[in-house]
Amino acid sequence: MYLSTLQLANFKNYAELNLDFSARLNCLTGLNGMGKTNILDAIHLLCLLKSPSGLTDKQLVRFGELFFRVDGRFVHEKLVQKITIKYQQNQRKILERNAAPIDRFTDYIGTHPVVMIAPDDVALAQEGSEDRRKFLDASLSQISSEYLDNLLTYNALIKNRNALLKTFAEQKRFDKVYLEAIDVQLPKPAKLIFEQRTTFIEQLLPIFQDYYQVISGGRETVGLQYESDLEKGDFPTLLTAAIDKDRILQRSTVGIHRDDLSMTINAVAVKKFASQGQLKSYLLALRLAQYEILRQSKSVNPILLLDDIYDKLDTHRVRHLIGLLVDRSFGQIFITDTNTERMNSIIAPFSNDYSIFSVENATVSQINTSS
Repeated sequence: MYLSTLQLANFKNYAELNLDFSARLNCLTGLNGMGKTNILDAIHLLCLLKSPSGLTDKQLVRFGELFFRVDGRFVHEKLVQKITIKYQQNQRKILERNAAPIDRFTDYIGTHPVVMIAPDDVALAQEGSEDRRKFLDASLSQISSEYLDNLLTYNALIKNRNALLKTFAEQKRFDKVYLEAIDVQLPKPAKLIFEQRTTFIEQLLPIFQDYYQVISGGRETVGLQYESDLEKGDFPTLLTAAIDKDRILQRSTVGIHRDDLSMTINAVAVKKFASQGQLKSYLLALRLAQYEILRQSKSVNPILLLDDIYDKLDTHRVRHLIGLLVDRSFGQIFITDTNTERMNSIIAPFSNDYSIFSVENATVSQINTSS
């Protein structure tokens, strides 16, 4: 599977853009702030229907405009699908496949799997647990529509539960019946999410450890452990035991919305003790393992987006990375970098299957191609 064309209208800093891509490697070069990452964001949007940076649809509209449109053609075993995403200010986003509307977005997620490696991945290790849950959810939502449906159901229930707890506090009253009406619905989706997250990490761990050994040269041992309240006991029992605390804090203090991942190198926390090189290698190996799990689960090569990899890795680690991408037959790859000359070292192993684009002030020109 690969993305053959991309068309943008009023998307971020692009008034209009039309690009044809290589099925293997595509390099986007130019200074920071020119629009390289915005192209990756558009590809990510086509695959997952959302910006990787968490921007709202409204924030993706070019300044001064009222709408955006993103079109892409995906090719899979000679079958071509045109995917269109349209957004008009103050209206619901529209998704189309070959001009036919797709009403249930959850049915589409995972059709074109994608993994993005970006400088802000450091948040996975250094920020709060929400970022690590997003990693789990972004992976599993592409694998299982059932997971995504249950996640949306659970999150909506928790949102309503928290609102109810806040209302009780404001009104200085408590109605156990209203709370139980929500609590009785929570265990079913929570159980499925917990089980699928557990299985995912079990499958991911050996692949992740293998990638880290290759990238780092076998210097350390890495760990990744899933942590959840549901490991401590029956969820309904946990909810009952936490009710007094929930009332005081006006939020739900137990459940899979608090899940986390413990990240270690040589059995010590990555967040506290890892060097910059170790941290970058750890996160890169984690993303590549995510890619491999998606490939195995979907029986197709996901699209791999690598944003500003020299910001994340030194030349030695980039060389290891490129070797992995070539030797392990990754699918379509998009790479951004500020240095056009430096791209030569990336291009060389790919022989004659690549395209290079120069990006300057939202103008993109293809400066070299071979196929």
